Amino acid sequence: MNKKSNTKLAIRNSHTHLYAVIMAGGSGTRFWPLSRQLSPKQLLKINGDDSLIQQTVKRINSLVPLNRVHIVTNENHYLEMKMQLSSIGNGSCNFLIEPEGRNTAAAIGLAAASLYKKDPDSLMLIMPADHIIKRSERFLDIVRHAAEIAKKDYLVTFGIKPNRPETGYGYIKARSQKSEVRSQKYLKAEKFTEKPDLETAKRYLKEGDYYWNSGIFLWKSSVILNEIKSYLPDLYKNLMDVKKAVGGNGLDAAVRSAYQRIKPISIDYGILEKSKKVAVIPADIDWCDVGSWSALDEVVEKDKDGNIKMGNVIDIGSVNSILYGGKRVLATIGLKDLVVVDTDDATLVCKKTDAQKVGKIVEELKRRGSEAHLTHRTVHRPWGAYTVLEAGDRFKIKRIEVKPKAKLSLQMHHHRSEHWVVVSGTARVTNGDKVYNVHVNESTYIPPSTRHRLENPGIVPLHIIEVQSGEYLEEDDIVRIADDYERVKKLKG
Repeated sequence: MNKKSNTKLAIRNSHTHLYAVIMAGGSGTRFWPLSRQLSPKQLLKINGDDSLIQQTVKRINSLVPLNRVHIVTNENHYLEMKMQLSSIGNGSCNFLIEPEGRNTAAAIGLAAASLYKKDPDSLMLIMPADHIIKRSERFLDIVRHAAEIAKKDYLVTFGIKPNRPETGYGYIKARSQKSEVRSQKYLKAEKFTEKPDLETAKRYLKEGDYYWNSGIFLWKSSVILNEIKSYLPDLYKNLMDVKKAVGGNGLDAAVRSAYQRIKPISIDYGILEKSKKVAVIPADIDWCDVGSWSALDEVVEKDKDGNIKMGNVIDIGSVNSILYGGKRVLATIGLKDLVVVDTDDATLVCKKTDAQKVGKIVEELKRRGSEAHLTHRTVHRPWGAYTVLEAGDRFKIKRIEVKPKAKLSLQMHHHRSEHWVVVSGTARVTNGDKVYNVHVNESTYIPPSTRHRLENPGIVPLHIIEVQSGEYLEEDDIVRIADDYERVKKLKG
């Protein structure tokens, strides 16, 4: 083992009770149309070759090994995250899957209960999955300092010194505090404010004793559970009921019932605004929330005219604009201070100053029952991907790609039949009691209520065209009987 490896091992061993808890259940509505409910911001590659969730895990990995990383997410995102993180180092992360979102107090409480059971002395470093931190080494130094303060039973939050009157972030007013921890400095939290208006944000910036609330925290699992018990007793009781209900049967009815009784509330409102134990550490880590398209100004390189151009873009004469093109050519001329984002099925055009309002578009799409808030035309799966080519009354046409040696679940549908045509590769088909191969330019038919499976036995990708027919064609008409990718509803952790 070389000197560098020995140093990393020594650092890890000195923090054996430190665990990372990554909050990864959000949908990133303000980053629509690139971010969708089933393909959220944390799974996207915003500023490099790694997705935001991959960056978050890699950032902490030299201090916290993968087996002490716990990711709180939901059933829709779990498999994609697991696939993305499988390429990082040795071992694997732990997943805590919520039956449904109940805001950050419930998610953090669930993680705290799990960690306390595993290690009563555990320290929890809580991080959102969709932030960008450029000064990674500085961040790790601050984590080490925060851990020493947290050992004294403080709830430590990382505060970011504002450099502009931002209305999209929460603020913390903090004052100097004599440290009880030798060589460690921290501030005492006085007041939390959630997303102020512009004039208030300007005043906070001028006064100078306000910090952005980064959403990064560090504390003992035992301390946060005691604070939840004191300030949110109903949440504490329901979390204990969830803990008792979790068994070998995964997300069973008892777990779901206990979780549904939890009232959604953020950790800020529920605990931090009330607790007397909150300490603030100023974190000069070059941090960005990436909460909206305009935030890319802070993290993505611009051209000489101040534009950010990504994807298939041709521009003439635009300035200070954000231009994102997908498969189609995005052509722009003479724009100023605009955001233009083009995907296969949706296009966004807005002023940079209005980028925080994109979530309202998503709300309207939901109200109209449009799937444009939910998913892209191309949907990635552990076995490959599918693209919806056309959909109408009682029919849907998909292009399906299956990776070599991969296979879909053994499944059936109550309300639709499927006709498969092989375009390239060889398909191995289970159709009821029969198993057979289908080659290029051959087809097969799957009747309703028939157990079936599609598999690629070859070494090149399999492409098929699938035509669905029936009275109901949505993805929830899938009854999985067997699956290689754990898509049986289970609670991990």
